[in-house]
Amino acid sequence: MTATIAQYIGKVNPKIYADKGEELVKKYGYADWIPVEEIKEKPLSEHGLVYDSSSETLEPVYFFILDLMNDFGLQTEKLIDNFSSSPGSGHFAELGQRATIMQQQASKILGDVNAVLRSVLNIIYDLKEFRLRLQQYDDFKSDKKEAAVLALKQIWMDKVDINKGNSSIKAMALGQAGYQTLLDAFLFVKDVGDVDNVDLNDRVKRILRARILEFNHWLEQSEKELRKRYELEKTYLRSQVNSLKLYTRWAKPYLKAAQQLEMAEKGREPALVKAFNTIILELTLLGKRKIDVGEEALSGNLPGDFKKLKTKDYYACVLIDFRFRGIPQRVSQQAHYAFGGRADISFKSYVLNEDELKKLDEEIDASDLSDALRLVEGATTESLEQLQEEINFFLEEKEKQENLKTSADTSNPFKALIGGYDKRPVQEKKPEKAAEKEKAKIKPETYAEKNYLRPLTEKNAQELAFKLFDIYKKAHGMPSYT
Repeated sequence: MTATIAQYIGKVNPKIYADKGEELVKKYGYADWIPVEEIKEKPLSEHGLVYDSSSETLEPVYFFILDLMNDFGLQTEKLIDNFSSSPGSGHFAELGQRATIMQQQASKILGDVNAVLRSVLNIIYDLKEFRLRLQQYDDFKSDKKEAAVLALKQIWMDKVDINKGNSSIKAMALGQAGYQTLLDAFLFVKDVGDVDNVDLNDRVKRILRARILEFNHWLEQSEKELRKRYELEKTYLRSQVNSLKLYTRWAKPYLKAAQQLEMAEKGREPALVKAFNTIILELTLLGKRKIDVGEEALSGNLPGDFKKLKTKDYYACVLIDFRFRGIPQRVSQQAHYAFGGRADISFKSYVLNEDELKKLDEEIDASDLSDALRLVEGATTESLEQLQEEINFFLEEKEKQENLKTSADTSNPFKALIGGYDKRPVQEKKPEKAAEKEKAKIKPETYAEKNYLRPLTEKNAQELAFKLFDIYKKAHGMPSYT
């Protein structure tokens, strides 16, 4: 069974908002270790309304209270929005079809995402191979020239000369009599002019001279072609990455819509009879209003010294739970439904400071309430972020080289006179991997916060909850329970 927001608030501050909270803390040793299902909620105050009308729609009930919360200056957010229809209702079939369409569209786009992702992976592997090959050409122009030439000759024999078949250097050296020295001679001789200085028979020299000339031409042309192919591959990688970002952006709305059209599991809910035309809606709103310490001190609700104190922000919070049991009725000649039925509404008051609000957000994010959204992010954003480091390495490579050239060209010849070159150049910081988000910590309350600020906020929260309850009750003449 899914825990309620009131239970999560009880876990954040069990000593105040959980029934027998101190016993739970002693039992488990720490508030974070208390299973949320064991918490029995204990708000500061609670009021309830019941509205039952099968002929009138339920939307005005919700929007009247939402607008009323905004009129009281509350910052309101929706934390829970669940629904479940009985299998025999037309609403179940209608939303099932819509969910299927969203799932099919998302599945199709995710197929394109996977295809582009495979393409990106192949390009990255190709670029790594090109980079290894180009490194040998760079070594050829450095003090590692001798080793680089031997490596390039080996590549030429394995990739180019091998296509000659029985007339290739390796085939002749290893399989034909009289040419056993051809392979060693090819690796030893550096230029065509050096062939005559080697102690070889004329038959081997004639073949060696042609192969050395051919290798030198290949060495010059292959580097140009390889660098050109390397740049083209990087350009193609950029286009594929842009396509991947575009596809993931297209997939997200369909994935989220499909998740939002999923019905909550309510197997033992007595109101959902399979053959009935019934729907259950669950909504939870949390409204919060920050206490202005300076203004409260000026009005005399707090001691005047509070204007100078540095305290945590405290919020008067109202938690409103809606539970609708409705009868979905299709609006004539339209593709949506109107809901009439019974609405049970509860108004609960709480006081949460800034640390407790952060902890509440953390608990909700870690709960099963946001599991589906994490799956959406995992199917789209994370698939690209895992490759981002390698992608950035290749796409930003050219910019780094241009920056190095610019810094070299603009060097100051007089800088050495003032010791400028003695300082080590500032190294570019490597992008650090995103660290795991630290868990929110609730700092202990000060004496002023515990004995003055919290009691004042509690009073405001209780008054807010009662006003919302009372105004709506009087405006609609509803029966109430407390």
